Amino acid sequence: MAYRWKNTLSDCDATPEAVFLNRRQLMAGAAAGIGLAGAGLPARAQAQELTANSWEEITGYNNYYEFGTDKADPARYAGALTTSPWSVEIDGLVDRPGPYDFDQIMDKMTVEERLYRFRCVEAWSMVVPWNGFELADLLALAGIQADAKYIAFETALRPDEMPGVTYPVLDWPYVEGLRLDEAMHPLTIMATGIYGRDIPNQNGAPLRLVVPWKYGFKSIKSIVRITATKDEPPTSWNKANAREYGFYSNVNPEVDHPRWSQATERAIGGGLFSARKPTLMFNGYGDEVASLYAGMDLRKNF
Repeated sequence: MAYRWKNTLSDCDATPEAVFLNRRQLMAGAAAGIGLAGAGLPARAQAQELTANSWEEITGYNNYYEFGTDKADPARYAGALTTSPWSVEIDGLVDRPGPYDFDQIMDKMTVEERLYRFRCVEAWSMVVPWNGFELADLLALAGIQADAKYIAFETALRPDEMPGVTYPVLDWPYVEGLRLDEAMHPLTIMATGIYGRDIPNQNGAPLRLVVPWKYGFKSIKSIVRITATKDEPPTSWNKANAREYGFYSNVNPEVDHPRWSQATERAIGGGLFSARKPTLMFNGYGDEVASLYAGMDLRKNF
């Protein structure tokens, strides 16, 4: 199922950071996902332009509360996380449940380069050149059964390596979930790298989810368990405050967070006095994903 999105950039495979940063504009065929072959992107998506954030911005400004609530805490403390060896338990409504060794997963997956917008629910944004594989391919490896309707995820919980979990900011471990059709969508990836390098601990090493049309907290980090289930799974921020954080949490400029507007966003790297920019519905991926929510009242599915 890999390479279902056409690459409109001239570079193949992982593009070096210097090449990204020297480009003033990147055609956003990559924004909908870079592959070397496959279906073409809608013309509107190809016409948009993206500039990737720098390595320092992407790896130095993070939310990863297991290591602290300050944006610099993950980079400061996440080095303590042991990421090798690593395995992911895949269970629930699957044909082949069990532990999946990270290296064995990688031997079977096709890694692609995906340049995606990343929109935090806190109304800041960046553009990240991920490396990873489609989640659908990993689910196919496990064999999803017909009764499965949702996919649940769980982050590692290691108090000896994660100083932030000593504080009851959330009900640890961090958990998230997607509807099965969201999980199987070709834009949904498991990221293993940034700029062609292994993904740093503070960004969710060695394996994290990336769902570019949803707010960033949906893209769970350092995954140790994936469960196929018939029922909608609990999610950490929804459990903490259901009024402010819904299960779907699609980027929607027309639905404000109860404590701030979502109509605009602050682009990381733009400078202290740079103007805020309008937020795009579904973070700019509406042509690809809006059909998933046909008939739903998006005002009630924040």
